[in-house]
Parts: sequence; structure tokens; C-alpha cells
Amino acid sequence: MSITSITPDLKKVVEGAADFLPLLGTDYIELYVGNAKQSAHFYKTAFGFQSLAYAGLETGVKDRSSFVLVQDKIRLVLTTPLTKENPINDHLREHGDGVKVIALWVDDARKAWEETTKRGAVSYFEPMTEKDADGEVVKSGIKLYGDTVHIFIERKNYHGTFLPGYKPWKSAYNPPTAGLKYVDHMVANVGWNQMNKWVKFYEEVMGFANVLSFDDKDISTGVQRADEQGDEQRERPYQVPDQRARRGQEEEPGGGVPRLLQRRGRAAHRDRHGRHREERARPDGAWCRLPEGAFLLLRWFARSRGPDR
Repeated sequence: MSITSITPDLKKVVEGAADFLPLLGTDYIELYVGNAKQSAHFYKTAFGFQSLAYAGLETGVKDRSSFVLVQDKIRLVLTTPLTKENPINDHLREHGDGVKVIALWVDDARKAWEETTKRGAVSYFEPMTEKDADGEVVKSGIKLYGDTVHIFIERKNYHGTFLPGYKPWKSAYNPPTAGLKYVDHMVANVGWNQMNKWVKFYEEVMGFANVLSFDDKDISTGVQRADEQGDEQRERPYQVPDQRARRGQEEEPGGGVPRLLQRRGRAAHRDRHGRHREERARPDGAWCRLPEGAFLLLRWFARSRGPDR
């Protein structure tokens, strides 16, 4: 499987969103975990992800191993350190298993880095080019809340499986998919009294528009920006929770909770393939507890209900 690189013609879908940082979509989400291979098996078994790519000792990477999973437009990277000196260990000790990288697909990673850093973003790393026999990828990164980062990925000149340094991951075990389509939005856990700061950051540094807010009586969201991904013509909101939220919400800043859109209705949630996961039902979907301590929301949309697969 290879990734097709296109540069779609984007139009503004939310009035107030700035045009200096066009985002083509969510490229991938990387989680630092204690056991990447075991976590990959869980995501494949419970949620129907498929094997895509791998980096580790067999590919010349000596300090970590990464397993890449895919389901429709969703790509998850599960990374585990292989040496005690690897700084990934510090992240695991501080936060446990969780999201480190929210990678955004852009047409120009250098310009994305320049536009955001000149507006106040702290650089995670400057633009760099990675190459292999399948082409080149340009990457850059900025720091966010906690230890979370955005990495801008420019892949229009790359035709490999995932990224340079990764090899195709061939596996005989690929369970049926669960109907997940794409990353619907990300919920960020920011520090106490930091809500307005990060709303302002996303508005001024990244050109997002605030389109929806709730007060402290709700599980709240703070800032969103809607962008199209390729030809899908769908809104792609990002959200930041208010830390005045009710008891029981995550209080530690950092990471994020990926919400993945599921194509089918209630039938897509049923345990059709013998999958086992701890869960509790909600009127608008199902919260499923993950080994990383986050929650994954499989959203039900009656209007997209179709014949069960």
C-alpha cells in the first residue's frame, strides 16, 4: 500500500479562519507506548486497524521501534524506546502511554513552520528533508501544550509506504475493519487557567476560528477550525477543553483524545467480529477504554447508516 500525494484546491469553510496556514488534513497521530507491538495487536483486534509500516532494528533504527497502523484515512504510529537513554522514556514516566505527535498534512512544511514561528510558536525542530528510494518528505515541528507537538508533513514528492526509514509491514493477521473513516477531531487537555491562552494560540498562530464554545457546566470545547481533507469536503474541527470542567475529566496537560468518525450506524458498533473491549454506552456513541488511558469515541451517525458489512 502506498500513499497518494495530492494538492487539493481548498476553500474556506469557516468564516474567520485565516488563510496563511492551509491544512490538508491529519497526516498521522503518534503515541508513545510501553509496548508498541502489543498495542498494535490491540488496535488491530479491537478496532480493525491494518498493518502498514514498521521502523526498528530491522530497518536500521536502533533507539526505538514504531508500528504504523491504518484504517481508511486514519494512520496511527505506536512508538516504543529501545534504549534506556532514549528521551521517549521521560515522556512515558511523566505521562504514561499517550499522544506525543499530532502530525498535520501540509503542502509546504517550510512555510508552515515559518508562518507559525513568526507568530509566536516555539520551534520543535526546523524544516528538514528526509529521503529514500521512494522520494523525499519535508518535515518541521512546533511545540504545543504539555509535551505535545505538531509536526508539519509535506509529502507531495514521496511515493513510499509511509515515511523514509519505514518499510512495509507485512502481516498475516489483519482482522476486518470496524468502519472507522478518518480523524473527526482532537480534544486537547490544557493546563489549569490556560484555556484562553491556547484558544488565542490556535487563532493567532495557526489561523483557527472559534466556532463553538460551552460553559463550565458542559464537557467543554474551546477552539475549532474546519478544513477539508482532500476531496472529502468534510469539516475537521480541533478542540481544546476548558479546565473548569467537572470532576473526572483529565487534568494533566498534554496529549489529546482522537475522535474517529465511523461510517455506519449502530450496527458498526456491535461486536460482529468477536472483539473485546471495556466500554460504557452513551446516547451519542460509545466510549471505549484504550490501554493508553485515553478514550476513543466511535460516533454514530444515523444519516450515514447503510447495509451492514
